[in-house]
Amino acid sequence: MPETHPRVLGGRYRVLELLGAGGMANVYRARDAHLEREVAVKVLRDPLADDFRFQEHFLREARAAANLSHPNIVTIFDFGQEEASLYIVMEYIRGTDLKTYIRRRGRLGVEEGLQLMIKICQGVGYAHRAGIVHCDLKPQNILITPDGNAKITDFGIARALATISPDEHWEVVWGSPQYFAPEQAAGGPPSTASDVYSLGVMLYEMVTGQLPFSADHPEALAEAHLTSTPAPPSKLNPDIPSELEQVLLKLLSKEPSARYRTADQLGRILATLVTHPEEIAPDAFPTRPEPSQEATVSMPLSETDWLAVALGLIAFLAVGGLLPLWLWVCLLYPACPLGPGG
Repeated sequence: MPETHPRVLGGRYRVLELLGAGGMANVYRARDAHLEREVAVKVLRDPLADDFRFQEHFLREARAAANLSHPNIVTIFDFGQEEASLYIVMEYIRGTDLKTYIRRRGRLGVEEGLQLMIKICQGVGYAHRAGIVHCDLKPQNILITPDGNAKITDFGIARALATISPDEHWEVVWGSPQYFAPEQAAGGPPSTASDVYSLGVMLYEMVTGQLPFSADHPEALAEAHLTSTPAPPSKLNPDIPSELEQVLLKLLSKEPSARYRTADQLGRILATLVTHPEEIAPDAFPTRPEPSQEATVSMPLSETDWLAVALGLIAFLAVGGLLPLWLWVCLLYPACPLGPGG
């Protein structure tokens, strides 16, 4: 779409200006001629828009995401296709994304970080109860409004990407490498537990100013998610209380069943940390992994199993089998540097 020439999508959305560009899509500010209001329009780039199977996935997932109505989720107004371009129309949010918000401040205060994450958990939990997994939670997909609210965007698009199976089209590990869960790094399907892990990575970054794992190459980052232990958050920010540190480490557990079950549960734990930290139950912290209730996980993997998966993945990457795919992931998300504080 030419950036200097206005264009009308769907006979009603007149493009006004480019707001942002990434490897997967461009986002524009537009004017809805029917309702006379400003909207944001995300237009997907080729080759996604040219793939018939992806079109089916995209339209189905966009329709499901459009049914989400929550104060902490960016509302989807419309979606469709204009010639070869798939697009999705959302509410226009004045503000900044969480990644920029963190970068400008170095790190957030503990209470501010907790309050923001509680709001994010409320939105993610609502989607989970509706049967929708985001699949690509990251600070770039969290918008902070001028009044301090947090709103999650890109429900539907990430899920559409994640539902493309290897035998249908691309053999690719979907998600942003800095924020996805070990099971995603190993090529497994995302679940609500995967979203919870991503929330943990974001909260770690919010209160420490650094990512829990960093690497120079995508395959090394995959190895870190699968096998490495993050630095204790209190070593990076001495203001972090021990209760929050234990919650963060539980969120970053390699085994899905050892994390919090849902975003709702995490939100309740964080709310208690803010108001009555002494009331946090012992089982809120890492103990022995509980049996998984996720439909996508049939048998919990032991630490040895995860190590075997990691070594197998690394060996495969070493001979070039998956390296191009990891590079493709990075091309999809060029704004995510592979290092702390990004």
